[in-house]
Amino acid sequence: MSGLARKVLRYGLVVLVLGLVWQVLSAGLGSAVLPPPLEVAGAFVLALGTGIFWAHFQASALRAVAAMLLAFGLAFPLGLVLGGSRRADALFGPFVLLTYPIPKIVFLPVFLVLLGLGDGAKVAVIALILGYQVLVTTRDGVRAVHPKYVDSVRSLGGRKWHILWDVYLPAALPHGFTALRLGTGVSVAVLFFVESFATQRGLGYLIMDAWGRMDYVDMFIGILGMSLLGAALYEATDWLERRACAWMRARRR
Repeated sequence: MSGLARKVLRYGLVVLVLGLVWQVLSAGLGSAVLPPPLEVAGAFVLALGTGIFWAHFQASALRAVAAMLLAFGLAFPLGLVLGGSRRADALFGPFVLLTYPIPKIVFLPVFLVLLGLGDGAKVAVIALILGYQVLVTTRDGVRAVHPKYVDSVRSLGGRKWHILWDVYLPAALPHGFTALRLGTGVSVAVLFFVESFATQRGLGYLIMDAWGRMDYVDMFIGILGMSLLGAALYEATDWLERRACAWMRARRR
């Protein structure tokens, strides 16, 4: 069985189990708030054929992807610098560690004031939250490199650039991509929050709008759409990690 077939089978089994649990809860509650899964699944399939659903899905996907690219593009190089330079880590490391526990979502009003009500503020908040995870994980990955690898490059006449490129970068990439991959769930969760207001496009808006209208089938269509987006982002990040860190698979063989 190919890797793709195994992955499809695993997702299918998860969907089946969740569907059974959903059906039991729906039958037990007997409330319109939790409609039967088959009813929602049928409505979701119909929604996939409409441009309205894909307009919301595209808006959310663009925000999430832009935030992930921004977070990785800024936080990963900074993590390399902090992990590879004791001086830089001594100067900026305490600032990062002290601000890491602060819930970054509280800065959303600040970003809305500074960047306006458009996508900029929403992307910035998600990127800030995800960027801290990538930064700390990358820094720790570089700091975990055994000194013997650095000494071996120096003994061959390597300079700081060679150490960064040949030692720290390969060591940090798996850590950075792991943080990015695991952060997809956080990104989608924050995306739902920031799309709850000040917008008319996005799956978060679709969910809250349907909830306000007490159209619970439409609400679950949005929830399924956001779940689909999260799974797609996770698999895309996992694919990128396998391509960028192909040397790890070769080493395991």
